[in-house]
Amino acid sequence: MSAACFPDPWQFLRRFTAARIALGRAGVSLPTAAVLDFGLAHARARDAVQLPLDRERVVSLLERGGFSHLAVQSSAVDRALYLQRPDLGRRLDPAGRELLSRVKGDRRPQVVFVIADGLSSCAVVSHAVPLLREVIARLPGWEVAPVVVAEQARVALGDEIGEILEAEQVVMLIGERPGLSSPDSLGIYLTYAPRVGRNDAERNCISNVRPEGLTYPEAADSLAYLLNAARRLKLSGVGLKDERELLLADK
Repeated sequence: MSAACFPDPWQFLRRFTAARIALGRAGVSLPTAAVLDFGLAHARARDAVQLPLDRERVVSLLERGGFSHLAVQSSAVDRALYLQRPDLGRRLDPAGRELLSRVKGDRRPQVVFVIADGLSSCAVVSHAVPLLREVIARLPGWEVAPVVVAEQARVALGDEIGEILEAEQVVMLIGERPGLSSPDSLGIYLTYAPRVGRNDAERNCISNVRPEGLTYPEAADSLAYLLNAARRLKLSGVGLKDERELLLADK
């Protein structure tokens, strides 16, 4: 005789989170529906890591938004090597270095935005350009470099891009490592005075940007605050905090 399936009495809590809670049980195991749902989520996370960046789609969205752009690639020649050799994803290939060196103008941009596939290209395609539009609207008068679209990219690739372009700051919009409830989460990494060799303690991170997580306006507000504060303090990382709530509390 098969075991009866019992719903979890705390199931009402599932309205408040996408996490896997209150799944119920069938005997000493999970119900079949919960097991199948877990397998589907795991498959989606794996697909998000393996899926190549649809660069043409990103470029089309940038052009429709009126953004000039450049395309580069890291030293990882394909997805398999990118996953095996994180170090190669942190450095540009020779063609990318030459392109950025050639287009660099005389004026030093205050910020360069890099749209990078990272570990979830679907997050980039879905969220990077809508977020970018929100951020630019909050930076009136800023000297912004052409948007760089980077494939097979790790976060630190932005350091080399910013260094070559002599940008004051670099912002990486990059696909985050997929979770079982969020295969399309976008991360933002801000680095002041980018150069090869910067470490993660010298960056600021805004995570889980997507409609079900941190919304575009909320993420843009936080990033715009940090960009302006980084210019004023001439630093990023552990010494730079989003202190908007403290400022509001003092009023």
